[in-house]
Amino acid sequence: MHILLAASAFNSLTQRVHAELRDRGHSVAVELALPGVCLAEAVDRHRPDLVLAPMLKTPIPREVWSAHTCLIVHPGPVGDRGPSSLDWAVTEDATRWGVTVLQACAEMDAGDVWATAECPLPPVGKSDAYRGEIADAALSAVLTAVDRFASGTYVPERQLSGRTRPYLRQEVRRIDWANDSTRSVVRALRAADSRPGVLDELLGGQWFLHGGHPEDLLRGRPGELIATRAGAICRATVDGAVWIPELRARRMPGEPGGPAPVKLPATLALGDRLPPLPEIPAPTRADTVTDGGTRADADAPRTWSDITYRERGGAGFLTFSFPGGAMSTTQCRRLLAAYREACTRPVSVLVLGGGRDFFSNGIHLGVIEAAADPAEESWANINAMDDLVEAVLTTTDRFVVAALGGNAAAGGAMLALAADEVWCRSGVVLNPHYRLMGLYGSEYWTYTLPRRTGTGVAQRLTADALPISAEAARRLGLVDRTIDCAPQEFADETSRLAVRVADSPAVLSRIAGKKARREADEGVRPLAAYREAELARMRETFFDPQAPYHALRRAFVRKEPADRTPPHLVRTVPGRRTAPLPTRRPPVTGPAVQDRAPGPADC
Repeated sequence: MHILLAASAFNSLTQRVHAELRDRGHSVAVELALPGVCLAEAVDRHRPDLVLAPMLKTPIPREVWSAHTCLIVHPGPVGDRGPSSLDWAVTEDATRWGVTVLQACAEMDAGDVWATAECPLPPVGKSDAYRGEIADAALSAVLTAVDRFASGTYVPERQLSGRTRPYLRQEVRRIDWANDSTRSVVRALRAADSRPGVLDELLGGQWFLHGGHPEDLLRGRPGELIATRAGAICRATVDGAVWIPELRARRMPGEPGGPAPVKLPATLALGDRLPPLPEIPAPTRADTVTDGGTRADADAPRTWSDITYRERGGAGFLTFSFPGGAMSTTQCRRLLAAYREACTRPVSVLVLGGGRDFFSNGIHLGVIEAAADPAEESWANINAMDDLVEAVLTTTDRFVVAALGGNAAAGGAMLALAADEVWCRSGVVLNPHYRLMGLYGSEYWTYTLPRRTGTGVAQRLTADALPISAEAARRLGLVDRTIDCAPQEFADETSRLAVRVADSPAVLSRIAGKKARREADEGVRPLAAYREAELARMRETFFDPQAPYHALRRAFVRKEPADRTPPHLVRTVPGRRTAPLPTRRPPVTGPAVQDRAPGPADC
């Protein structure tokens, strides 16, 4: 079938649906529901067999749903209605939730049900659950609904009742620091972790707080700041404390128009407002650190760190989790230091990653945008990323695995390719390209990507700038193993497999083989030559004020609305069963001419 995806943004769920529908042979196109854009005209142009809305904040017009079957993906069980479904579920501490695919009609979320799927809702942030358990359930329900529609015989079930809940406003999210427990504060922060954040007053300013992790050992007067760690702030509650990784300044009412504030590491956002506070080092044992609400040792005090290391048998596990998958210059350097320390340990297998959410999305565009000199910060950040990737590529005394429990894009995807093997959870979506941000790319991609996929496929992947599923990535050679498990199970599954590899008699010969291949490759063309060539292109872009990168970066981090659907999404992409990589455009990795118009990089 030809399916048109109507979405408010090309977000993680829309990308996954796009990729997996193509894997199943359907042709797919996208139209963004933007202000001033007539969706009815877009549907007439595409003439789809089915309109599917994986993430839509506005109603589908009557003239569209009355003439075409339009299926809406609602992130809630049957009968749940309203725009803040998942926010309410996290706020109310639900342990199970669901996704419903229903037919668009005059009343929001009240249409006939085509499919539904239940899922657990673990104690993690809303956006983490959305990309994990909710996305898994949504994909299951979407595929069922599409198959039922294709059959031509299925009759959807009517909704006999429902409850419409209002938008979850800031007055409901508000934290009472004088009375709320750590559990209550963490729950409020998790329900708003990515957007919209929890509005609060702090150090004479108003801020949106993003993300929250419990802390059992530190104490202070409720509401006061008591420590910092790796860019996060620790704020006391009535019975403990919470770590808050990111803040976003509130644009005050009546302020003149200007760029929207950027979400930043908390200490960077506060700047000179931040009083002298102790920088509390993270514990070295991973079993004392919370990770999405769980910890290896249930009796250990809870705390938080974005980088942890542990060992099991002959395998070491260096896990990292940065908000939004973005890695600033400082974060790259800290991760590189931790990687070098891990490489001193007596293990034969080193697993990089393994968490349940984002692996990495590359350089931190928010920190770059907020810098006094964005060009200089871009340059520092890409060099720090390159240093990290180089360290992985030149590790020849142990077997390195990149374990992707969550999505990866741009330089983050190339960081994974630097490892000897890439293991992905089956629900992962990869975006191995840079073009939509107007960048040529670095992280040694011109070495690692072609050696895995071949030059032709590498050129098409970077030119198409489309998401691919974990299974498609495995078929193309980007991924060595897919692990079909729930997000909460990925760390344990990865650990079990890594220990098995470490115990294998063949591991030493595999290490010797990779060392020989690295030496042979170095003799053909040194890694330094790849880096120099890539960085020459990147430097030219960073320090050119007229380069599209600057406007694209600004639009992306400040959430500026697009004025049209990007052309690479509008075009119909055939299903992979008949065309594994359908485009035949020239191998361009810089910004395509037709994509230079103002607007954010919706990828």
